[in-house]
Amino acid sequence: MINDILFPEQLTADELDEYLAKGWYRMGQILFTTDYILYEELLYRVWWLRYYIPTIHFTKTHQKIITANKHFSITIKPLEITAEVEELYSHYKSSISFEVSATAKQFLFDGGSGDVYDTHIIEIRDNTKLIAAGIFDNGKNTIAGIMNFYHHEYKKYSLGKYLILLKINYAKAMGKQWYYPGYIVPGNRRFDYKLFIGIEIAEIWVPESNTWVNYADNWSITAQ
Repeated sequence: MINDILFPEQLTADELDEYLAKGWYRMGQILFTTDYILYEELLYRVWWLRYYIPTIHFTKTHQKIITANKHFSITIKPLEITAEVEELYSHYKSSISFEVSATAKQFLFDGGSGDVYDTHIIEIRDNTKLIAAGIFDNGKNTIAGIMNFYHHEYKKYSLGKYLILLKINYAKAMGKQWYYPGYIVPGNRRFDYKLFIGIEIAEIWVPESNTWVNYADNWSITAQ
């Protein structure tokens, strides 16, 4: 259920920052905002999430994930949807129980004729084999995590969470201030992984007051 929607033909880094800061997010080529989603025939309230990057400090749990993946190679570069990326996405799609777009290209480019975002891809490889991909948008002072997918045979490595940690490391290196991973959905645990960075430093957007508040200090509002 979408509250509002925009079809930008061009978008500057500053403009992306402004939209993210007001509870907007990317879907395909559009920008949208919503307070509710319909998931498996149930209506859920959603809360947009963000982290102030200078306050993020990796815990022992985070470091354990990083160490477990240190033997894989990492490349971060401007997005290109190759046949190899699509093959990995197709494998990922076949291994999950929830519905996603038919292809990675459709997920990222649906709703527009070209990419108006400064989008990058993180590729994780086991030797030459592509085993995971994480895609994000760059703003001037922000990054927005758009999608992660990985090979099911490597599930034990927590590659989805590892990609989030890699995005944060990239953001720190680039001097970004905010990381936006999308929304959380109280009552639906499928989205809870976005909180593993740190519940105590997570912020949620409250549209009723047009402000961001600390999630840990205001968790009760998400149960209303």
